[in-house]
Amino acid sequence: MTLWRDVGDGLAQGYTLPASWYSHEGIFRLEQERIFQRFWQYVGRTDQVAQPGDYFACHAGAVPVAVVRDRGGMLRAFVNVCRHRAHEVVQGEGNRATLQCPYHAWTYGLDGLLRNAPRADREPGFDRAELSLLPALVDTWGPFVFVNLDTEAQPLREVLGDLPDLVARGGVDLDALRFRERASSELAANWKVVVENFLECYHCAVAHPSFSSVVDVDPDAYRLETQGLVSSQFGPVRQRAGENGKSLPYDPRGEAEEGQFHFLFPSFALNIMPGRANVSVGPVVPIGGERTGRFLDYFFGEDVEDGWIDDVMAFDAQVGLEDRGLIESVQRGLRTQMVERGRLMPESEKLIAHFQSLVHEALAVDAERV
Repeated sequence: MTLWRDVGDGLAQGYTLPASWYSHEGIFRLEQERIFQRFWQYVGRTDQVAQPGDYFACHAGAVPVAVVRDRGGMLRAFVNVCRHRAHEVVQGEGNRATLQCPYHAWTYGLDGLLRNAPRADREPGFDRAELSLLPALVDTWGPFVFVNLDTEAQPLREVLGDLPDLVARGGVDLDALRFRERASSELAANWKVVVENFLECYHCAVAHPSFSSVVDVDPDAYRLETQGLVSSQFGPVRQRAGENGKSLPYDPRGEAEEGQFHFLFPSFALNIMPGRANVSVGPVVPIGGERTGRFLDYFFGEDVEDGWIDDVMAFDAQVGLEDRGLIESVQRGLRTQMVERGRLMPESEKLIAHFQSLVHEALAVDAERV
């Protein structure tokens, strides 16, 4: 493995992370511990936990998590692992009076406290108070629910920085949106390849003809910005005339006057396409060194026509299909390790450079090599 100091030197000179970091299981395990157990991640929607007793199961990286609305209306999150024998306590989503593990019926309150363990009265010294579900932080932004396994982490509102204002100024009122549907997928690639593909539009003119017909991807028009853990891309509409809208994949006229594509480290993507009020959001979920899960939750304004939504969804599915081919090809190339490190284009790929520096910084604490 490449020495950690050499990786940092390479990043400073405009090179990428080593190819081995995109498949090495030791790196993957370290990322789980130092990234996915320490940063805020999107897991679902507030409408899933609107009423007392509502819950849904999700993941923060590889760790199963349960998000619950307790009887007093407080939103809570717990590591979804029974304190008995580590079975997942809940699955899916729904409404429950308690959280009961289906393995041996250990039963937890919606506050995470162990209420009952069958035959516990036969065990001397058994202390239910010491066996609560492990807590996680949970917070919301608009209709979005985030969790963090680090209970001493920086508050979500501080991590988001100016992102809520950027979205609002872009013409989208998150609180006025309505959830439409969720699209899920898996990709044969490391999670970082998936993120890095999202963080640049250098490839858009070549690989996404439909996207580039709507959004101006010229480097003099397409803007890139970073602030803390947030990376942002802004793309104006290429064509605005009413008659031109009919010739495009969808009509880009509406409240959102430009495309916004934001990323919160390590895994949250937020997309706003030009046109009517719309947002799609979702996490990049590492499954293995070369396997990644994704889902996107699509939201639209209440008065947006079904026909417009159908056009945008078809358009987005086509772009996603194009991205799948790109991402999985990159992973196959990285797996060979014939090219140890790539060379970034600093002006067009500065968001990737920012992302890779955050990955390196998170992993390099107290470590020299894996």
